[in-house]
Amino acid sequence: MAVQKLLSLLVFQLVLVAFVLDIANAQGLKVGFYKSTCPQAEEIVKETAASFISRAPSLAGPLLRMHFHDCFVRGCDGSVLLNSTSSNQAEKDAFPNLSLRGFQVIDAVKDALEKKCPGVVSCADILALVARDAVTMMNGLSWQVPTGRRDGRVSKLQDALNNLPAPTFGISTLKSAFAAKGLSVKDLAVLSGGHTLGVSHCSSFTNRLYNFTGKNDADPSMDPNYVAQLKTKCKPNDATTIVEMDPGSSKKFDVDYYTLVSKRRGLFQSDAALLTDSTTKAYVQLQLTSKSTFAKDFGVSMVNMGNIGVLTGNSGEIRKKCYLVN
Repeated sequence: MAVQKLLSLLVFQLVLVAFVLDIANAQGLKVGFYKSTCPQAEEIVKETAASFISRAPSLAGPLLRMHFHDCFVRGCDGSVLLNSTSSNQAEKDAFPNLSLRGFQVIDAVKDALEKKCPGVVSCADILALVARDAVTMMNGLSWQVPTGRRDGRVSKLQDALNNLPAPTFGISTLKSAFAAKGLSVKDLAVLSGGHTLGVSHCSSFTNRLYNFTGKNDADPSMDPNYVAQLKTKCKPNDATTIVEMDPGSSKKFDVDYYTLVSKRRGLFQSDAALLTDSTTKAYVQLQLTSKSTFAKDFGVSMVNMGNIGVLTGNSGEIRKKCYLVN
């Protein structure tokens, strides 16, 4: 009887392993996906992106953000790259995406790949690879990017409004938004660190400076000295001025973001929110020590994010131009 139970348990475990492997294979992503179909793909992506970022390092942050904004809406399918048409308003034109920059970099990478390997490398994979290369160029660690994504054919403005986490989100809303995409609370804390690169328009945080509770007050969770400093740069209703998200270090991938958050100098409510949860607060504090794990963690969380809702196999298409469906 004991032997029979043991055999039954063994069979169940084998079935479970087979099921998990099926899910992994169905995902269809793997490191080196283009090894036989376009061996130089990743090198072409890296060299082309570098030709832009080396001249304009400020593009690194927006290119990283573009991948994030793609994955959180309909999955990592390149839908953020599609242009609006006369009959459809695309994600690109949603308010949270109006500040994205670097579309010309993606187009140039795609053109270079089409010359070498026509119809092979997806725009969704280009976004994932460029995000990695942008971080590496800004002194961040590299990581292996699983590829094999295919491009979606649908892009709707409302989907972006419904799915992109806002800079005004508190911790509960942030955790829910990330959990809905299969990401953990640690992923939330790690990916927030992407704010070490780039800039923001004043309009994304001026509510914290001038009218936080409707009484012409500032957000009490923000360092008053930082509030005063930001007020000299951002006036009420200012929609054009930009400021660094990680002042003095916005073109370098480092842990300074977490230092600022710990000092109540995170620019957004979503940054300050990291101090209101025990797990995310502990992560922030760890990055201030010699045992900081951020550089390594970021690659892991980016791979996790890059798995959201991917199209593989015969789903979707490989676009010839990233801004148009075939």
